[in-house]
Amino acid sequence: MKHHLLILSVALFLFSCSSKKNRKQEQVKGTTEVKLQHPDAKDKPQREKVKNNIEEKKAEEKKEVVVELPEVQREFRAAWIATVANINWPSKNFLSTDEQKQEAIQILDFLKNNNFNAAIFQVRPSSDALYQSDLEPWSYFLTGEQGKAPFPYYDPLEFWVEEAHKRGIELHVWLNPYRAHHTSGGKLTESSMAKKMGNSVVRLKQGWYWFDPSKQSTQDHASRVVMDIVKRYNIDGVHFDDYFYPYAEYNGGQDFPDSDSWNEYKKSGGTLTRADWRRNSVNTFVERIYKEIKAEKNFVKFGISPFGIWKPGYPAGIQGSSQYDQLYADAKLWLNKGWVDYYTPQLYWPIQPAKQSFTTLLKWWESENTMRRHLWPGINTVGKRTAEYSTEIVNQIAAMRNIVPDSKGIVHWSLAGLTKNPSMAKAIFEGPYQNKVLIPRTPWLNANPMLKPTLLLTSEKDFMFAKWQHKQIDQVFHWVLYTNYGGEWSYDILDPSVTARELPKTKNGKKLQYVAVKAVDRLSNESPYIAEKIK
Repeated sequence: MKHHLLILSVALFLFSCSSKKNRKQEQVKGTTEVKLQHPDAKDKPQREKVKNNIEEKKAEEKKEVVVELPEVQREFRAAWIATVANINWPSKNFLSTDEQKQEAIQILDFLKNNNFNAAIFQVRPSSDALYQSDLEPWSYFLTGEQGKAPFPYYDPLEFWVEEAHKRGIELHVWLNPYRAHHTSGGKLTESSMAKKMGNSVVRLKQGWYWFDPSKQSTQDHASRVVMDIVKRYNIDGVHFDDYFYPYAEYNGGQDFPDSDSWNEYKKSGGTLTRADWRRNSVNTFVERIYKEIKAEKNFVKFGISPFGIWKPGYPAGIQGSSQYDQLYADAKLWLNKGWVDYYTPQLYWPIQPAKQSFTTLLKWWESENTMRRHLWPGINTVGKRTAEYSTEIVNQIAAMRNIVPDSKGIVHWSLAGLTKNPSMAKAIFEGPYQNKVLIPRTPWLNANPMLKPTLLLTSEKDFMFAKWQHKQIDQVFHWVLYTNYGGEWSYDILDPSVTARELPKTKNGKKLQYVAVKAVDRLSNESPYIAEKIK
């Protein structure tokens, strides 16, 4: 009997184990979620309470701090940096590489310290290059010998772009599309484009060489030069000045010598007048350049600084030269068509007298700005070295702000009017440029939305240490850091390399209450802000 009972007990034990094993396998097979029962049931409510407290704390930490930040002021503040005839940089055409770099840094530091935010740097004064180019020779104004590279070697444009961006300054390349040789550019060498493209170039009576704007070879070559720069360099803008067809005095007051291309046009059945044919050639080229830049890099702005008067009598009472009839530049058309991102008519006259009035002309250009492009006039900061003239320039900046309130901006001709006239620079810096500003947005140029940065605050004894980061750091051109002391907001525009700041816990007897930060992209679009409350 005991033997049977023993056998029965063993059988039941084996059946029980097999049943448990099968049940366990079925449970695992049926779901990937395995629930564990804690052996101590009494401890479960307490542990759930702790868990809920942790989750609530995390949710509280992730809750966004909502604040109302002040609007950041915006204005385009630029200066032309002329390389032709060594007007601004380099100061001489025989400087060493280190001396050239030192001068460039001094210029960019000057602009930054005086709250400028853009530089218009001349890289092609006369079909030559202040950058490495396979299309045109090194500039005479850089090394004193056309075709000679700087030694020790460096690429000036690459250097200027990098150093400008370190300081939060936009770098626009300034090119003369048609000038083939400047009278101060040394002797004409075999490397000159006036020699290499002789069939496209004419010699003017005063010694200049000029590309014929109506020849297809001229337009194709100039296009290749522009697009070569756009593709290879991290620039912010391309800029043409007022030299289209040359001023009459460059050819001894006589007409531009383009009879061969004009006769060819007539033989092909052309019906335009000679003047309209010339204007059409320039119009076609301007439209082409704008569209080609946008197809390659949408964010690169295109700007032109035409002569300030379109035609005498526009507006009524205005007197002076006609770029429409003498330079064959229909600058009004380019603005009306929106073939530019910014327009800088050279309004180098004072507010009075009325016959060539800065304000009267700017109002007229603004009335023609039907596509609502940026209208940033050029002003003659060089002028006279008197207190009265400094006041005139300050007044012109104030007038611009009233006439073009939605997209303010000024371009100063030239850098020398500031660096060589301390009283002028002081009047501007202590007056209209006393605060840093962002460049106006360019809303017709598409840009990917910027993500919100991250912000970490660490409390120290007397200050808060603020550090911020961004997942798209290569797209950050500026930071805007906001602080709130005693309920009052202020902000600072910072260079892209600045990602931390020590903030005193009290300032002027007021406690630090909030910190916030935004990222700003190269088209001056702001990211959403992140804010933290000081506890």
